[in-house]
Formats: sequence, structure tokens, C-alpha cells
Amino acid sequence: MDIIKVNKLSKTFGSLKAVNQISFNVREGEIFGLLGPNGAGKTTTIKMLTTLIKSTSGAALLNGSSINKDQNSIRKSIGIIFQDPSLDDELTGRENLEFHAILYNIKKQHMKEKIAEILKLVELEDKADTLVKNYSGGMKRRLEIGRGLVHEPKILFLDEPTVGLDPQTRRHIWEYIKKLNESKRVTVILTTHYIEEADYLCDRVAFVDHGKIVALDTPKALKAKMGGDIISLGVNMNGSLLESKFKHIKGVKKIVTHDNYVDITIENGEQRIPEVVSIAESNKIIINSVNLHKPSLEDVFIYYTGNKIREEEGSWKNNIRAVMAKRGR
Repeated sequence: MDIIKVNKLSKTFGSLKAVNQISFNVREGEIFGLLGPNGAGKTTTIKMLTTLIKSTSGAALLNGSSINKDQNSIRKSIGIIFQDPSLDDELTGRENLEFHAILYNIKKQHMKEKIAEILKLVELEDKADTLVKNYSGGMKRRLEIGRGLVHEPKILFLDEPTVGLDPQTRRHIWEYIKKLNESKRVTVILTTHYIEEADYLCDRVAFVDHGKIVALDTPKALKAKMGGDIISLGVNMNGSLLESKFKHIKGVKKIVTHDNYVDITIENGEQRIPEVVSIAESNKIIINSVNLHKPSLEDVFIYYTGNKIREEEGSWKNNIRAVMAKRGR
């Protein structure tokens, strides 16, 4: 059963199309990822689905309610954790949860029991009465995720949930997300630009680039669609000038270039490396590095867009600044 149905949803800011007619469905109980560079439209999509901003066009249903007509119903059935911290540092962990419960009109007799359950779920029982300002970054994130579950939402939105955390803490947060999804059967919508995060957590992933979904499937299926291996060459020139040199090699599926790299998707990559190197040498191309690997989600993104996920961040920020400047802000 699909708990979210999105149909040609769009949002524009002046001349910038932040989200451009995207469509996708999310199954109940699924962890669904929106993966792409900062500025690709992921957070804008989440803000429309959570009724924080109005869409320019298109439609979406969450748990049977329309984002254009039934905002109050949607807000009762969702939890939201955005990447910017939103806890009150001068309150304890327990008090933060109590305040959230009051906002959602949770009855007092049920509140105590629910908060105890949440504190146990996010493993903060021993820190419940400690001021949040004394929490570590990982503890704060766990509390925010727990707070989003206090009113028992059907859908939990996590916008870049591990930004700014160290790798070990990030891995712990992943485990909490997995645990709550399995124990509560809550549907999770996750936005991230961390490849490994999407690969580890998500049942399905949608790649978002310049406001559009360019690919959508399970991480395993997306990588399988690449076919074969990836031979990645680091060269001494712009990689785009070299595509014609390698395209006639037997088994080549696709050649993608980015900066001083050429990524060749090819069958039996290990056997083809000598031929690739020989062609490079005969054309006086200096090879700085050779890497052979199975396709990753990063490779899939490059395959569909021609860019690495983190390469896009600067250009999108510049586009947004330009639009805002035109509007006199």
C-alpha cells in the first residue's frame, strides 16, 4: 500500500525551478531516500510534503490527505526532523519531549508512559533529566528523532539527519533509524547527500538533480543497471576530450567524464585494463591513477547526471544567490 503519492509536484522561486514536476510513490513501512547534492530540491520537496510551503503546481497525498486541502490532517500524521537543530538547550531531554507532547494535545496520563518509551528507544533514559546544552551532538540528534515520534506519526521525515556528525556517531544514528522503522513500522522519508547513508538505510532511492528525479529504484537494482565494472582513470587533461579514444573497446557500456577523470563502465573490467592503458599510451595520455571497482551509488549518480554529488553544491548555491539578487534581497 502506498502511503505517499506525489504527482507532478513543482515549486519555483522567481526564475529558479527548485522542484520540477516530480512524481513518486512511497510504500507504507518503507525507508525511502531522496539523494542528491545540496540545492537539488530535496528539502524543498520535503517542505511541500509537510505543508511548510505551498507547491506551485502538482499534487500529493499523504496517508490519504491532500497537501493542498487537508494540511491539518497531514500535520497530525507526520513527524519532522530538519537538519538545523530545534531543541531548547535550557530544558532537559524529558522536558523537551513533554513540551512537544503538550503541543500535540497528548493526554497527561498517556504522556508519561509515552515519553518513557521514547527515551528507552533512543537510549537516553540515563540523560533524561540532564539539560540538553550538556548533550553531545549525537545525543541531541537522537532526542530530536525521538521527539518526532512522541505523537506516533505514520510518516517520519528526516532532512539530512546526520550532517555535522562524526562517522561513528553517524553510524549510530543509522542504527536508531533502522530500529524505529522496524519496531514502529513508521514510514521514513530521508533526504541526504551522503552516498553511504542512502545505500545502508534505504529500501528505495530517488536521485534528485536540478529539481528532477533522474532515477528511482532499490540501491541494489540501481547499481545492477550499470552493468559490469567501472574503470576509473585519473588523467593529465580534461577527461571529456578522451571519450572517443575508449568508446570502441569491446564491452563498453558508457563513458562518463568529470574533471580529470574518465569513468568507463565495461564488462569484465579486470581483463580490459591492459587495453585501456595501451590506448592511453598510444595517444600520449598520461595516466595518474587507475581504479577498478563495482558500481556504487555515486557511480550511478555520475552515470545519470555526469557529475559527482558534491560537485553540484557550489553551482546551485550561486544560482540561488543570483535569483535572490534579482528579487532585491
